[in-house]
Amino acid sequence: MRAIQRGSRITRREAVKKTAGAFMILPAGLARGYAANEKLNLGVIGLAGMGGADAATFNKLGENVSALCDVDATVLEKRGAQYPKAAKYTDFRKMIEQEKLDGVAVATPDHTHAYISVWAMKHGLHVYCQKPLTQTVQEARVMTRVAAETKLVTQMGTQTSADARTLRVAELIQSGALGEIIEIHVATDRPVWPQGYDRPPGEDAVPQGLDWDLWLGTAPPRPYRNKWPKEHPVYSPESWKRFIYQKAPELPVYHPFTWRGWIEFGSGAVGDIAPHGMNVIFLALDLGAPGAVEVLETSGLKREMYPEWSIVRWEWPQRGVHPPLKIYWYDGGKRPPEAITGGRGGMVWIGTKGSLPPGRGPFLGQTTDPYPAPPERQWDREEVHKDWAAAIKAGKQAPCHFGYAGPFTEAYQLANVALRVGHRVEWDPLAFRVTNCREANQYLAREYRRGWDLKDIAGSAWIG
Repeated sequence: MRAIQRGSRITRREAVKKTAGAFMILPAGLARGYAANEKLNLGVIGLAGMGGADAATFNKLGENVSALCDVDATVLEKRGAQYPKAAKYTDFRKMIEQEKLDGVAVATPDHTHAYISVWAMKHGLHVYCQKPLTQTVQEARVMTRVAAETKLVTQMGTQTSADARTLRVAELIQSGALGEIIEIHVATDRPVWPQGYDRPPGEDAVPQGLDWDLWLGTAPPRPYRNKWPKEHPVYSPESWKRFIYQKAPELPVYHPFTWRGWIEFGSGAVGDIAPHGMNVIFLALDLGAPGAVEVLETSGLKREMYPEWSIVRWEWPQRGVHPPLKIYWYDGGKRPPEAITGGRGGMVWIGTKGSLPPGRGPFLGQTTDPYPAPPERQWDREEVHKDWAAAIKAGKQAPCHFGYAGPFTEAYQLANVALRVGHRVEWDPLAFRVTNCREANQYLAREYRRGWDLKDIAGSAWIG
């Protein structure tokens, strides 16, 4: 990427030069301009799951997928065959230092989202980061700050940001057809990977081509385990039928995809699906930070894994003229009362005048008449990847930028803080602390492995 300001050019090496061990923050207005129909040079980091979809989407949009990075050589070679002109790396740091990129897409496990994204932004690259934006509340605040300081174009990859149904729901809610929203119930089908177990004992040989040390990244060292032992309860019919690997003979312990249930690597059911469903809510209601999050019921946290199932409630106090709001969350096969859902899952909005879907809720009228169609807004959104690429070229911010996605991520990741302590946490976003439980504050952040400390690269954006 050539960064241009008032006709002058600086090289990539100059842009990323370090001073006294700290990364240089690029001045405002240093982003380059783009000629008509010019393609972006993009790197994709993490290719096994959503990263592969990211690369395919950017390629379909006509952008240059010019660099690929994955710690698994098998995955890297497979994706690389689809993009023969793309440079291939196992270490994202080398890719960012050596390639002339405009931006990167980050699709690694949750525990490295913040570190890689901050590294990229400090090197002057625009960032598209898969959901959840970060693994912890602290990381979300840091990501928000770094994005603001660098003034780069950012986007969290949640499809609901540009989904037509999402936008129409937001328009309906904002039209006042349901009155004031006082209660929302969100029923999910997650987790579809193992949660609620202890780590299987023993150690397996690391597969050839997998750089386990780089895969661990910010997390402390641990022995590699390949598959869950065949005699493990994870293969019980009740559990196995819920997993995405149900047609496979064996279930991976960590890699690929099943890392989501581990506290060191993932964010559990909340981190996987709340960025979609809660985004609809935050967009429609323009919410800020919740006042409290309470664990109502749960199977119980294991030492290293999130619970098998949970029922959680977020609470917002009265917001100006808007009454208090409660959002109920159900995962692991739990569902709201049938009087709320009508026997079906999904999301239910309950307002002072009506509900969505119509007729839901125990104290609402049973009308099934559709609500009047609300006026359509000009959202200037088409598809999350396309919106990010277009925003870079236009020199504007993307819809689900980190300034929006960061505070929104803080809110849903507070549920995992509540799960760690097993009860209600009351939140003061200005003081950045839980006020009713000192123990909970340690779970706002995480410990980083030596050489992978986010504080070392966050600079003045650090909090905590």
